[in-house]
Amino acid sequence: MNRLAEQTLDIEALLAQTDDPACGALVVFGGTVRLDDGVQAIDYTAYTPLAEKTLAEIEQETLLRFDIRHCRLVHRTGLLRLGELSVLVVVRAAHRGAAFDAARWAIDTLKARVPVWKEEHYKDGRKTFVEGTPIAGAT
Repeated sequence: MNRLAEQTLDIEALLAQTDDPACGALVVFGGTVRLDDGVQAIDYTAYTPLAEKTLAEIEQETLLRFDIRHCRLVHRTGLLRLGELSVLVVVRAAHRGAAFDAARWAIDTLKARVPVWKEEHYKDGRKTFVEGTPIAGAT
């Protein structure tokens, strides 16, 4: 199961993969490309082996940290236009509190740890890479 996708993210597939009658709570977070300071598109690139590994680790850590039954993370790569989904987080749990807490932790951790780079494309033709988050312990 790929956690990086070059095609449009398939929320229905993630819902089917995590379907569980023991879960009364479903939290889905989707991040989209937004109009911000003239940004018209974002080109996402990743170091695929490490990004896939890190996404899988975050899913497992989320399962261990919170009282949930399922966690799935998927991130897009490639050039995305305004409004396109760049990331999806799907969490299922017996109860909503744990599902909401887990989904927030998962997306925040993904943003801090997964080696995905964003090059913003502006209306005026400029392009710039977004400054990332330093890796904990790196000097």
